[in-house]
Amino acid sequence: MTSADMLRTSADLVRNRAGERREADQLAQLLVQLIARIGEPATVERAVSRPWASALFEGRRHVILLRVAGGSLRARREALASELQDAEWALPGHFVADMVIDDLRGDAEGEWIELSALTIRDW
Repeated sequence: MTSADMLRTSADLVRNRAGERREADQLAQLLVQLIARIGEPATVERAVSRPWASALFEGRRHVILLRVAGGSLRARREALASELQDAEWALPGHFVADMVIDDLRGDAEGEWIELSALTIRDW
């Protein structure tokens, strides 16, 4: 028996089950929902996440840069901006405490939208 075999049979081995990954970074799920809200074509150019905590809460702070192209850019951007404060996000074990548009820039190919979000772990 190898040492790996002994670990596999140990009663104290912590297994990676989907139901127990509530502490994982929710950024990927947030991005999918954000793209669905703004509509295609849209590309995530940059997305970073870091831990955040206060005296009572813990979560993650996210910064997202989207490149949005295609028709009706202004209407899509305005719809996103008006929905952000009241939007419902499906993030198991977390909720979005705050999401704002920090910067808007346009060029010949579309618009850049930079957002900040704070997700909090839902105890």
